[in-house]
Amino acid sequence: MTTAKTTAPGERISTSVWLGGLAARTIFIAILIAITARVSSPQLEHIWSLWEAPSDFVRVALGAVVCGWLFVHVFILPKDAGGYRTWLYLGLIILPMSALCAVVIW
Repeated sequence: MTTAKTTAPGERISTSVWLGGLAARTIFIAILIAITARVSSPQLEHIWSLWEAPSDFVRVALGAVVCGWLFVHVFILPKDAGGYRTWLYLGLIILPMSALCAVVIW
């Protein structure tokens, strides 16, 4: 019978895992901010058109709140080694898909 290896909460992770997880997380959140900003921009070219349509104002206001919330989360880092490992592994899958989504939306 084999047991799963458990790690202590204060486990040290390698620099490459830490840097890779941090980079994947930061790039993913930056792509989400870019997608949100693009989708929530007003339909007309200039910002002063917000007052012409209430739906544009609501969309831009919600987009600004979401972008601010995402920007704050860039600075809230994972608290354990598993978080960085998860972002590193998950980043291999979600970064290409989110980049493709950003290119299609733009």
